[in-house]
This record gives sequence, structure tokens and C-alpha cells, in this order.
Amino acid sequence: MEDQLILAVVAITLGLVVGVLLFVPFVALSYRRRGGFGIGRFLLWGAALVSAMAIWTYTLLPLPDPDAIRCAGVNLDVTTLADDVRVAVSRGGNPAVDPAVLQLLLNVLLFVPLGFFLRVLGGRGVAVAAVVGVALSGFVELTQLTGVWGLYPCGYRVFDVVDMLTNALGAVLGSLLGLVVPRRHRGSPKLPDADRPQPVTRGRRLLGMFCDALAAWVLGLSVIVAVQLSLSLLGADAAVRDGSAAEVVGAAVPVVVWLVVTTASGATVGDHAVQLRFTGGQLPVGLARVLRFVGGIGGYLVLSVLPGAWAFVAAVFAAVSLVLVFTTGGHRGLPGLVSGQRLVDAREMEQPGASSPGSAPAAGT
Repeated sequence: MEDQLILAVVAITLGLVVGVLLFVPFVALSYRRRGGFGIGRFLLWGAALVSAMAIWTYTLLPLPDPDAIRCAGVNLDVTTLADDVRVAVSRGGNPAVDPAVLQLLLNVLLFVPLGFFLRVLGGRGVAVAAVVGVALSGFVELTQLTGVWGLYPCGYRVFDVVDMLTNALGAVLGSLLGLVVPRRHRGSPKLPDADRPQPVTRGRRLLGMFCDALAAWVLGLSVIVAVQLSLSLLGADAAVRDGSAAEVVGAAVPVVVWLVVTTASGATVGDHAVQLRFTGGQLPVGLARVLRFVGGIGGYLVLSVLPGAWAFVAAVFAAVSLVLVFTTGGHRGLPGLVSGQRLVDAREMEQPGASSPGSAPAAGT
């Protein structure tokens, strides 16, 4: 039981890590296909991600010690399923707690979420659930049979066709369970009004700011890891591989990327994700975009990497930025104040005469 709990923790942890990496793309896709971000649908996708990680962890982990591996066999006899159940019943008592039957039940339950999410999130029915269940289970069984595709000299778990059947059954049952969800909430088609401008709310503005911070952090961390690995592979000496060079590059790259994106398009990565943009104002467009960058994520990124007391200044900058989202017209915040622009839905058409820095907030705010 302790091993099962450890695998569950591994699955949840991996799901959270992948979820963090995919959060900003998910927000961007939600705004383009559904017109906004829904917490309920986000939680469903998160659960689907954890479920996918669980299939991987429970079927492949823990990886054995190569020196202690024992080659497993192959079972292509589907009648062993009925034999296991018959033996368990003949022993008396509760057959559900028999190890062989319990393994069959766990194989079914492991793939129930797959069929459920295929119907609710993908809009697919029983037939697709069965095919995907067999295909995914077959891939897992082949991975085990080949010793993780050659990582081990032979398979360390039995290739079992019964596992494929019970996994497929679980996917079918999950698909049927998905029928309890109303049809209008199934699938992920592009909604008819997804391209219609929506109100610029505080929540939407804060979500865009969070997407900027998260994406910049993920990019910076990825660059640090990539630089460190590259230096190690190139055989750099210890003084170079102490991490300082990688940290400098990791801090600089997000600043450069956000500067280029903001000055080229007038919107940050977070703005693009939630379909917002700054517009209007009396300043030249190029200067206004630079000021939008400095007054937003760009200013914070630069301040946060400076040494000494600048870390405190960065924290104050972030706090002021958050407060101004709640206190400025149209939630334009510090970037809107320094650039003299207003904040609108990116799907809103430019309106003649809406360029003055003190113009009213966007409709619906």
C-alpha cells in the first residue's frame, strides 16, 4: 500500500509540473476557442493530466535495478481472466479482495478516467474510448516487453493481453460514465461568440500578469538548465560551471524576449494569452510600447535581477502594480499610466478618435 501511495504522489507531482509548463498555452487556447478562462474546465484538464501521469507511473514504475532484473514472460491467453475469477470464487469469502481479482479491478479503474475525459473534454464516444484504451495499453505492454525499449536486456514485467482487455474495458466504462455530463458541456468546440470582445475585468488583467510572470520564470529556468547542460557536455571547467554564467543568461533571455514581443506587437506574452492590448495615447507608438514594457513585466524582470536592495525595489514595484490594477480606470494599471494608453480587448476593432490618454475605459469594464 505504501508503494501505491508513493506512485500516486509521483503522478500528482508530475501532473503539477507539466500543468505549470502548459498553463499559459492553455489560457491562450481557452480565450481563442471559448472566449475566456473557466476554472472548472481548467480543473478538469488538470485532473486528466494527473490521470495520464498515473497510467505511466503505475504501469512502469518503479524501475528495477538493472543488476537485479528478472526477465518476465508473455501471456497471450485471454482465458486466464476467467480462470483467475473462477479460482477466487472457489476459495470462498469475498473474491474482490483476492490478489488476482484485485489486480483485474485496478486495471479497469486505472483507465476509467481516460474514457471519461475522452468524452467530456474530447467529445468522443465509446468506440474511440475502446480503440484508444487498447492502443495506449498496448503501448504500455510493449514498453514493458521490450525492457523500456532497450533500456533493460529484457522485459521486467509480464506482457499480458488480459491487461489490455481490462484497460480497454475501463476506458469504455469511463466513456459511459461521461454521459452523466450534459451534452452542452462535452467536447471543446470553438464557441460561436469566442471572437466577440469581452469586458476587461480585474480577474482577466491579473490573469494576464500572472501568465507573464509564470512564462518568464519558466523560460528563465529552462535557459539556466540548458546552459548548465551545455557547459557540462562541452567540458567547461568548474569555475564556468558554478552556475553564475547560466544565471546571467537565464535572467537576460526573458527580458530580451519580452522586450521584442512587446515592442513588435504592443502586447506582452500575458496580454496575448488573455486577448488584451493597450491602445491610443498621444505618444509615438514605438515609445508607448517601450513604456508599456518598462511599466509592466519588463520593469519587474530588470529590477528583480539587480543585486542588493534592488530585490526590495522589485517587490515594491510588483505590489504597486497589483494595487494600480484595482485603482486605475479600465484596470490599465502602471503600464497604462506610463504609456498614456487604455486597455481593451484585443478583439475590439480600433475606434476613430479613441487615442487620447485620458479616454474612458473599454466598454463593459
